[in-house]
Amino acid sequence: MGATITDPFVGRLVDSRYEVVSRIARGGMATVYLAVDRRLDRDVALKVMHAHLAEGTSGSDFVARFRREARTAARLTHPGLVGVYDQGVDGETSYLTMEYIDGSNLRRHIGERGALTVADALRIGESVLDALAAAHRVGLVHRDIKPENVLLASDGRVKLADFGLARAVTEVTSTTTGTVLGTVAYLAPELVTRGVSDARTDVYAIGILLFEMLTGRQPFTGETPIQVAFQHVNNDVPAPSELVDWLPIEIDDAVRALASRDPDDRPVDAAAALTLLRRTRAALDEETLARHADVSPSIVLPAATDPAETDLDAETDDDADADAPGLDESDSDSDETTLIEVNDARGTTVALPIGLGVAAELLTGRPPEPSRKRHPVRWIILLTVLAALIGGGTWWYLQEGPGAYTTVPTIIGQDAEEATAILARAGLGADPTSAFDAEAPVDTVFRTDPGQGDRIRKDGTVAFTVSKGPDYVLVPAGVLNELQASAEAALRTAGLEPTYAEPEFSDSVGLGKVISATLPDGTPAAPDTQTVRGTTVMLTLSDGPAPVTITSVVGMSVADATAELQSDNLLLAPTEAFSDTVAAGLIIDQSPAAGAEGHRGDTIAVNVSKGPENVEMPNVVSKQFDAAKAQLEKLGLTVKRENVLGGFFGTVRDQSAPAGQPVKVGTEIVLTVV
Repeated sequence: MGATITDPFVGRLVDSRYEVVSRIARGGMATVYLAVDRRLDRDVALKVMHAHLAEGTSGSDFVARFRREARTAARLTHPGLVGVYDQGVDGETSYLTMEYIDGSNLRRHIGERGALTVADALRIGESVLDALAAAHRVGLVHRDIKPENVLLASDGRVKLADFGLARAVTEVTSTTTGTVLGTVAYLAPELVTRGVSDARTDVYAIGILLFEMLTGRQPFTGETPIQVAFQHVNNDVPAPSELVDWLPIEIDDAVRALASRDPDDRPVDAAAALTLLRRTRAALDEETLARHADVSPSIVLPAATDPAETDLDAETDDDADADAPGLDESDSDSDETTLIEVNDARGTTVALPIGLGVAAELLTGRPPEPSRKRHPVRWIILLTVLAALIGGGTWWYLQEGPGAYTTVPTIIGQDAEEATAILARAGLGADPTSAFDAEAPVDTVFRTDPGQGDRIRKDGTVAFTVSKGPDYVLVPAGVLNELQASAEAALRTAGLEPTYAEPEFSDSVGLGKVISATLPDGTPAAPDTQTVRGTTVMLTLSDGPAPVTITSVVGMSVADATAELQSDNLLLAPTEAFSDTVAAGLIIDQSPAAGAEGHRGDTIAVNVSKGPENVEMPNVVSKQFDAAKAQLEKLGLTVKRENVLGGFFGTVRDQSAPAGQPVKVGTEIVLTVV
């Protein structure tokens, strides 16, 4: 019966908000569902933590870290990271809601194509590193980079998923049980041997991911996870060109730098690794970028190295869920993703401990047998066999073992001719190439493969890279006074990396636009300024005009008010009005009023007094009272009647204000009527 029928969460309304539509994937730590956010009417990916992880004392720690990491991941804003929308608890259910991605994942993509083109592999690697760089800058490490967590949206976007959960599980489990979590095929040696990780652990996983995209297979495989972990700890990742012979040395150098066994030999973080990949892309021609390894497509994955993409649950009716849009497959296999495990002789599960050694007991799952007493004849046979082994061992030592190897001599800092001569004197071949480098002097060796002092067969060849000097680019136009997104895009297109200072207030540059751009030495990053590719350009964004408190200009002249407001860059918009109380030329009132909050550059509207409003007194003598009254009231005057001899005729005999005299509107005029 299908998961959509048997899964009790399907159809449930979680936290009175998220309506579960169908199950996308189920793994060892959580189950992911497609849900509809009823409040915002949008599709989301709902990740529900398995209830057993919350049990006991360590369970409460896990839940707390789960919530804390969710909050940390939610604060990360980058177009290459799957957004975390919400986190909560509904009864005993701890959940996350995340951005739902309509598309597939890198595991399926590689399985369908066998291997990717060099351009696609570098593009995906750069996209993942760009997203990781945002996290590394704030001290957050992913710890579970693998193809299942790289989502490929149908519109071409690359999204890195499951940020935070892997870290939460690792912190709790390594503390409480002494075990390492992560997918064994992508675990860095230091995580296996010492249980420690930092940004360089993510860089190592990206190197393995890049190897797999280019060659169609992982560098280390085995029947059991412990065999794969052993290889990561004890073997250098092979050059991709050992499997795909046409791949150039620039690709080999990039992959082996990212996936170096020693963390100190890797780029320090995702930003440095991104710069390396971009330099590698720039060094390749279009023909090489368009090629891909001739590997047959296959969705079948090695049992000991990769999670089975379709083995989601015994109840699932087919493998359609494994490639469902928006799949977050970080939990798709509890054996390989959540714990590195092997089966011992008794058939029980044993977790790989932090601080792994290389003892045979861990590799075989069997303790050494106890010693027994032997017959003397057996000792003779044993000594004979031992002599043969010593002879064979001597041959092996000189032909295949340490005796067949020498070390790479010191050639960094030499020119190509001298480096070739030094290698020849050591019996080694030379394979020179050239590349840009911002620090090494022009025409000097700055990198070797294998590295200086590393082992190499006595008849081997050392690849070395000669500096072409810095890779200069020009600062583009379209940065200053542009919105942040446009300025950032222009810099990245030119091969430069934007970073940001604290925003500043500006009267002249609009909110969110770039006020200034500076290079690391403090000089302005003006258009057409020459600098090294990958240089960081510091952008200062405008916070808009600074806030100010409006001051009072009532009772001032326009000139005095303009001078008063000038210090706050406030503008005056005067209009005239009559006033009986304010002298002509002085401000009657203002808007906004004094004490209100505004911003520099705002306009203050004021009314300026024209003085009292006057009218000219007309002559109404000899007019009938009613007509005279109507005429005066029309002018805004009031009328009082005083009768003489009873006012029988109704004719105005006299008026209290002489004709032709200015009279203030509202004045009372006394009319004498006979």
